[in-house]
Formats: sequence, structure tokens, C-alpha cells
Amino acid sequence: MTTIPRQSPVHAAARNNALWCAAMSRTHGVTGTFTDDAWAAPVRTPPYYPDAVTLAPGADAAALVARIDTAAPGATVKDSFGDLDLTGAGFRVLFEARWIHRPAGAPVPRPAPAWDVVRDAETLRAWAVAWDDGNGDAGLFGPALLDTPDIHVIAAHDTRGRVAAGAVLNRGADTVGVSNVFSRDTASGTAWPGALDAAHRLCPGLPVVGYEHGDDLTAALRHGFAALGPLRIWLKP
Repeated sequence: MTTIPRQSPVHAAARNNALWCAAMSRTHGVTGTFTDDAWAAPVRTPPYYPDAVTLAPGADAAALVARIDTAAPGATVKDSFGDLDLTGAGFRVLFEARWIHRPAGAPVPRPAPAWDVVRDAETLRAWAVAWDDGNGDAGLFGPALLDTPDIHVIAAHDTRGRVAAGAVLNRGADTVGVSNVFSRDTASGTAWPGALDAAHRLCPGLPVVGYEHGDDLTAALRHGFAALGPLRIWLKP
């Protein structure tokens, strides 16, 4: 088995993502705990957010599963190093993805106009509705997110003042994580220049990390990211 250095970009990306999942969960009243090998929450986290995120390879699968609620349907684990086997605990692989990393010194595209930080509940609601695109999950992003340190919800507006594109930035583990990248009228790949410019302005001097798969991974690679190690999302139906 290949040994991954403790301070590798994969470790940083996984910890950054766990910090984001922990912060998002707290806005829904769910508090998880960090150990050396994983972050985990004892009750169900918000939709699209895992109940556990591994922080190091070789995590004890049985101990990790014991830290989350597997009695209720829908338990999920983000296997950050793609090295767990949770089939014995009733899980199946929901999807696989790759961590992505963009160096701090990489050239930053300049969108026109620059994206703004969302600072009030009304704009956040408009952002969430645009992100959700009619799927019924706009309530996932509540006003408490605006008061969460090191997290920026960012948005671009069209000529009529509507939210046209957006993303979320979270600073942690000496990186800035980017997630929930979307564009209302075109493919999400067109939103990357705005998200990267905002990351550079709001969190200067930090590499940008995240994870993607499929067409979204292709778009990220086109905008200067490198694909790192694999990850898996496990689901217990």
C-alpha cells in the first residue's frame, strides 16, 4: 500500500472538507467531533453532507461506523483515501471522486464583474434558490452560515440583479476549499473563474482545494486544478 505523507495535499483537502462539513452541520444544530483519523457526527447531518469524513488512511472502519447513526436510513461516510470497505456494515459505494488542488501561485482568471460576498439573509435565500434550481433543498443554507467564521458564500449577479452564479469558500487547514460551484444559465464550469478570483481576493496566498467527479472534475482540471487521490462516498440505504 502506498504511504501518503501526513501533510500531503490530500490530507489538507480532506481536513478542509471536514471543517466545512462540521460548520455546515452546526448551522443545523448537529455537532460532530474530531479525532486523529476522522470527523464524525452522532446524529444525521444535513442532506448532501456526510456523517463522517476520514482524515487519515487506514481508519478503523468498525470504530468509525460506531460513531455515527446507522439505525436511521441514509447514513453516509466520506472515505477520503478510498481505502475503506464498509460493505460488511451494510454500506454501498454511492459515487467516487477525486480531490483537486490548485497551487497558491497559479495565475487567477479575472471575471467581469468580480463576485461579491453574500452578507444578508435575503441575498443568501436568493443564492440558495439559484443553487437549488427547483430541487426543493434551498433551505439547506440558513442565515447562521453568514455568521460562521472563515466561510464566504459568494455570488455573481446578472444585469437584472439576479443571482447568476455562486460558490462557497471555506478557509482551513492552510487551504481554501471551494464547493457548491454553480451557474444558473450555463454549465457550472463557466463559474470557476469567478470562484477562483474570489478565493484569491478573500484568502490570498493559499492553495485552493475541493473534490469533483464527472464533468465537474473535467471543468476544474481545465481551470488549473490537479487531480489528487481518490475518495468514495459510502451510503447505507
